Amino acid sequence: MNILLVYAHPEPKSLNGSLKDFTVSHLTLAGHTVEVSDLYAMNWKAALDKHDGADDDKQVRFDPSSASLYAFSNGLQSADIAAEQQKLDRADMLILQFPLWWFSMPAIMKGWIDRVYACGFAYGVGEHSDSHWGDRYGEGRMAGKRAMIIVTTGGWASHYAPRGVNGPIDDLLFPIQHGILWYPGFDVLPPFVVYRTGRVDEPKYRQLCDELGKRLDVIEQTQPIQWHRQNSGAYTIPELTLREDIAPGEEGFPIHLIP
Repeated sequence: MNILLVYAHPEPKSLNGSLKDFTVSHLTLAGHTVEVSDLYAMNWKAALDKHDGADDDKQVRFDPSSASLYAFSNGLQSADIAAEQQKLDRADMLILQFPLWWFSMPAIMKGWIDRVYACGFAYGVGEHSDSHWGDRYGEGRMAGKRAMIIVTTGGWASHYAPRGVNGPIDDLLFPIQHGILWYPGFDVLPPFVVYRTGRVDEPKYRQLCDELGKRLDVIEQTQPIQWHRQNSGAYTIPELTLREDIAPGEEGFPIHLIP
């Protein structure tokens, strides 16, 4: 497989840095081709603004979506955005690796999403009609590709359990896995989560590498998370709400999972 690893941590000698190096080495030895976008090393520009398009008209009110679509459609995107989109097009699989900071990804990685996921590229695509509300949530440019999150957190696993004070880890990752990855069509594999990063000593690190290596060995066979597709008939259109006969009386993120 061609794999794109987008990585966000400012310290190469961190646990994240070591796990990133292990992942690249392990996948390469297994015969995969791996490209790495190390966002801090690249000094990635995180803010989406009017300077992302070469045809910047300062007299016109800046609208991010329409400006993004115009730049993408007319080959006017800044070179860094276009280069990352080409990496995504080449990839059979995307891995996002990051520490969980304030219950989400670091700002620099969110900025990669904001800028690279251009209108016409990752969203704003497909037919809009009474039966089909765009190519998204299981459809879109990334359909047929796989994706996975590798995420670290300082908290205990119990802190992110169903009754944990931080909320269930699957709920915290839902906006990333269901939104950022499933929305443009990726088949999303279960995440690899590392807890209590401050207590990782050498034996624990070897254990983590063993566990991560086993996950990486089966990325082509692992069953993706099964969510309802938007245009499969599970949701009413144009309201885009789950049909009343599916998970009746229930609410929240889990209702979007196929039992």
